Amino acid sequence: MHNRRTSRPVPGRTPEPGRTSGPGTSTGRNGHRSERGRRLGAAGTLLVAALALLVPACTPDGSTAAAGASPKPAAALQPLPRAIPDALSAYYRQRLHWRDCVGSGFQCATMRAPLDYAQPRAGDVRLAVARRKATGPGERLGSLLVNPGGPGGSAVEYLESYAALGYPQAVRARYDMVAVDPRGVAGSEPVECLTGPAMDTYTQTDPTPDDRKETDELVTSFRRFAEGCGARSARLLSHVSTVEAARDMDVLRAALGDGKLTYVGASYGTFLGATYAGLFPGRVGRLVLDGAMDPSLPARRLNEDQTAGFETAFRSFAEDCVRRADCPLGGRGTGPARVGENLKALFRRLDGEPLATGDPDGRKLGESLATVGVIAAMYDEGAWPELRQALTEAVDDGDGAGLLALSDSYYERDPDGRYSNLMSANAAVNCLDLPAAFSRPEQVEKALPAFEKASPVFGRGLAWATLNCAYWPVRATGTPHRIEARGAAPIVVVGTTRDPATPYRWARALASQLSSGRLLTYEGDGHTAYGRGSDCIDSVINTYLLRGTPPAEGKRCSQR
Repeated sequence: MHNRRTSRPVPGRTPEPGRTSGPGTSTGRNGHRSERGRRLGAAGTLLVAALALLVPACTPDGSTAAAGASPKPAAALQPLPRAIPDALSAYYRQRLHWRDCVGSGFQCATMRAPLDYAQPRAGDVRLAVARRKATGPGERLGSLLVNPGGPGGSAVEYLESYAALGYPQAVRARYDMVAVDPRGVAGSEPVECLTGPAMDTYTQTDPTPDDRKETDELVTSFRRFAEGCGARSARLLSHVSTVEAARDMDVLRAALGDGKLTYVGASYGTFLGATYAGLFPGRVGRLVLDGAMDPSLPARRLNEDQTAGFETAFRSFAEDCVRRADCPLGGRGTGPARVGENLKALFRRLDGEPLATGDPDGRKLGESLATVGVIAAMYDEGAWPELRQALTEAVDDGDGAGLLALSDSYYERDPDGRYSNLMSANAAVNCLDLPAAFSRPEQVEKALPAFEKASPVFGRGLAWATLNCAYWPVRATGTPHRIEARGAAPIVVVGTTRDPATPYRWARALASQLSSGRLLTYEGDGHTAYGRGSDCIDSVINTYLLRGTPPAEGKRCSQR
């Protein structure tokens, strides 16, 4: 559901500069390293981990909503008792043993949490925690926990590579900057599913099957991925839900000595933060939810909304592209619909004749990787120049290296063919949080017209992506629900009007559900808003974090 980029990493996306693996190490045309690709990592993919991992959803009773059906209203998430159960007291009283790590000023620790909160004696899960203490001057305000999204994004890497260095100095001066990798992610007992070569095969599977043979191949790829997760991560796979991760955050809050949680979450991190508020409304301090999800939506609405979001972002790209001399998809006066048709024509050619890329592992650029490369650039308008160049290379020179670099950045694949565990964790959390949107290919085929209406460019592939959780080895434990968090302090919900991954309507919906929600609107492009260049947005959020003053009702900030 996954975030995106300017010249520096942006909240709601995974870390960029300084990372030792993952996106940004892919080599582009003529051997150059893709700097934009380096900044497009895929954790903030929130709901989307490319075409293979759109978050599935369902009606509140776990069934799949029929097209046009009106689902039952979602029930509200109920808060947990205020008192800490005796069985959990040892976790809440634990002391974190900090050690110097990474670079100057950073400390790391390992926190214990119960594998199963319903059965605390069943064993522990060990979670990676990092912090950079408040730098001063000024009175320390406590800890500020950050999460970049995903699900599957490493919050620790995000802290170390950006948040603890790139957040406004005034914020870093007053808060200890803290991150915990959610269970199953990166340093916190990561979920693993496939080897690097097997992931290469998975990511190159045709996402838009044209006949029964290709449909069977796509289903087989989903099955193999799910079976790999079940075989390699059996112990943890039933215990990586967002509710469990939110409960882990409350254990961390106590271990840090904070009476209330102060938090900035982006993309999927908004769902995590809102879930915390719903479970522990009395422990909510200052929460910023940037690029918000709507937890109440049933399957068809959730996935179609996101599909339409990518279409909105693509139309903005198309309108910008045709005003420039280097646009490979049309000249001045060409409308967005025609630009989309030209891009779809390229995808069709790549489906039959993949392009050479110079990749040392012999990968070629087919429809699947090309589509993911384009989607990656939709997260941040700062990536549009690189996308134009990559498309020009593909169209004019028959060179797929540029689009492959963008795709690799999205999948977090390094030059040695190793993937981070982003994709594995993304699927594990999504498939546990909500039952699959569709249970068999025939249901997807019936839904294709609606998805293609939502996005003529991406709709077909995104519709088929919703099938991946149908073959998951463990049953989902969650259902759609409203989050009201009655009694919580003011919570700031940030929405971007042309956000591709978390449509603006989701931010409006979450802000209206939360009893103390306050909507802050960014009229612009890209995924998430804080730290992306808007002085207006940054000023409002900084004031809230430092003084506790939420934005005025209806506050809007313009891109220009």
